[in-house]
Amino acid sequence: MIGKLTGRLDYRAADHVLIDVRGVGYIVYCSDRTMAALPGVGEAVSIYTDMVVREDLMQLYGFLSLVEKEWHRLLCSVQGVGAKVSLAILSALGPDGVSRAIALGDWGAVKAAKGVGPKTAQRIVLDLKDKAPGVMAMGGTVTEALDGPALEVVEPAEPAPVPKLTAKPASGAAASAGALSALSNLGYGPSDAASAVAEAAANLPDAGEADLIRAALKLLAPKS
Repeated sequence: MIGKLTGRLDYRAADHVLIDVRGVGYIVYCSDRTMAALPGVGEAVSIYTDMVVREDLMQLYGFLSLVEKEWHRLLCSVQGVGAKVSLAILSALGPDGVSRAIALGDWGAVKAAKGVGPKTAQRIVLDLKDKAPGVMAMGGTVTEALDGPALEVVEPAEPAPVPKLTAKPASGAAASAGALSALSNLGYGPSDAASAVAEAAANLPDAGEADLIRAALKLLAPKS
């Protein structure tokens, strides 16, 4: 299995890129959000991948974070959901949006993705709701594929220099992961904690970990 590629981005299409890795070109299909975040043609790129192999097909799908890759894997495990539908959902919501929608049971948000009907959206939320806490917890340790110092590429394109790529993990994902961990340590169940953190993050998109914990605790407090 091919889990990650690092090389030079040689070509862009509407839904995929061609990445040159030491003279071998890999076609990688990505969500719209991932496509928009990738560097330009001729620049260095590093991306996590998931490989699908069937009798008549062999395709690579690319992701900028392990959270996005994990949601793709889980979405594709749901009956009736293939790679195309998974990428449509990730394009519409992004990995953090998928986490919030599934943790909150918001199948309407999932249904907003192209090609996703109400029955499929409900099935996704029902099947994956228990998985949301684990994926959300990854946000505190995941590094984006583009994190780190300048990437060294064999035979870089002329005249483009190898850029210094310094993208960091989304602070919102890290804050949510930290808040989820804190609530778990306080004894709250994974599903309740994930729902509260997801709702708090939706209401306070720029909040840090401490603010998310306070907001989530208010949501979890017994109603008088």
